Amino acid sequence: MKTVVPARSAWSAVIPEGGTLTITDLHGNQAVDFLVYDAHDTAVRYSAPDTIQAQGGIFLTTGSVLMSGEHTPLMTVTADDVGRHDTVGGACSKESNTLRYGHHTWSQHACVDNFLAEGAKYGLGKRDLVSNINWYMNVPVEQDGTLGIVDGISAPGLSLTLRADRDVLVLVSNCPQINNPCNGFDPTPVEMTIGAGA
Repeated sequence: MKTVVPARSAWSAVIPEGGTLTITDLHGNQAVDFLVYDAHDTAVRYSAPDTIQAQGGIFLTTGSVLMSGEHTPLMTVTADDVGRHDTVGGACSKESNTLRYGHHTWSQHACVDNFLAEGAKYGLGKRDLVSNINWYMNVPVEQDGTLGIVDGISAPGLSLTLRADRDVLVLVSNCPQINNPCNGFDPTPVEMTIGAGA
């Protein structure tokens, strides 16, 4: 099942254990903010610290396992055309936009808005939002430990595929950010493909 998620929009789905989700960057240089929960117990959810600790690095690629706060696997990256995705940059919000780019950005739509609206369909609220993954976002770590948000390393048509290691609920914000290069200053659509798995 294929779905094109418009620029700046939210999307969600339950992926059954063994099923796959392929995220395709249709036009290139588009960040896709991503959260994942156990579909039967949303208190079991993606944990950036557990994921980073388990794989020994902050970037995700083929073979990376998305771990829960219980240190159990939720999803595994089985294919990746890009080779490096961000775990530390977080989701844009009205508050972070204002802090980083000025008060005139307060009214701009942000990923946190998308996550809250989409999560509400499943009874999730602000307390259920945790540090997220940013597929396709290029966030290098400088020598002094500071983070950059720079031009992406993706290109039109590149994709990554995740396998569900249990029944999972996935929330996506197709990032609306226009104040930094994470979307090339021009948010574009992405495609979600749910597969039955092996």
